[in-house]
Amino acid sequence: MSTAGLQHTKDSTDKDFMADVVEASMTQPVIVDFWAPWCGPCRTLGPILERTVEAKKGAVKLVKINTEEHQAYASQLGVRSIPAVYAFDKGRPVDGFLGALPESQVKSFVEKLLTGTDSAEVIAEALAQAEAASQAGDIALAAEIYAAIIQEDPENLAAIAGLARCYLANGDKERAEATLAMVPEDKKNDSAIKGVRTAIAMMADAAPPSALDEALAAVSAAPDDHAKRYELAEQYAAAGRYGPAADHLLIILGAKLDWEGGKAKEKLLQVFEAAGATDPVTIEGRRRLASLMFA
Repeated sequence: MSTAGLQHTKDSTDKDFMADVVEASMTQPVIVDFWAPWCGPCRTLGPILERTVEAKKGAVKLVKINTEEHQAYASQLGVRSIPAVYAFDKGRPVDGFLGALPESQVKSFVEKLLTGTDSAEVIAEALAQAEAASQAGDIALAAEIYAAIIQEDPENLAAIAGLARCYLANGDKERAEATLAMVPEDKKNDSAIKGVRTAIAMMADAAPPSALDEALAAVSAAPDDHAKRYELAEQYAAAGRYGPAADHLLIILGAKLDWEGGKAKEKLLQVFEAAGATDPVTIEGRRRLASLMFA
């Protein structure tokens, strides 16, 4: 999948990711295609992305990362299957999808990325306010804002995911699932939506508070027992307490990065997915994980 002759598409590496993607997205959106030579769907999607981006004549750029050779940023972003596509704008990921979408949907994805209407700006500001309210613990206000956004834009995935998370924060799994039912069939693999589904799946393993206390006591009595610490992290995650879950998993990874064949890392990525890409637990946790991986 050569990019020779393409003006707005380039191959990149882990070393150049910050310059080619994060810094470059300060001046125009950058789409990142995580692919591998052995991946059939990647070979289908790659040319579609290239044609679509090249047709925009520089309004957007495409960066291709071969995950066989460069895995660091794919891992930090929680990429677990390919093709995986992320859109960056102003230095941060703002959208994405998994799998080989048809050309019409790829074009819609790029158009959405490039659309900067007044309405879009208002919704973006409202989303930021809702997230801030949620982070501050004002779940009622966050839910009210998310609901208002959905009334204006019924297919706004960030708002749907946010409202579902508000219901989960109040222990209302049924209403969270009902909210996710509003997601169009072709958007069910959106990362924000998948994150809420992961959170719901984790809740199925929730134990009574007494069991959590017992698991915490077991770790206190045997702090070097990674299996007991992993069980404690699982219980924290199931209870929606992602911060302590991530902390204990990172303790295991700090002692042995490949413990149980990468079991702790896999669970940590699930915690990040459940917490959401913009949650402080995920942002700080990914930084700490990267420091362990590249120390």
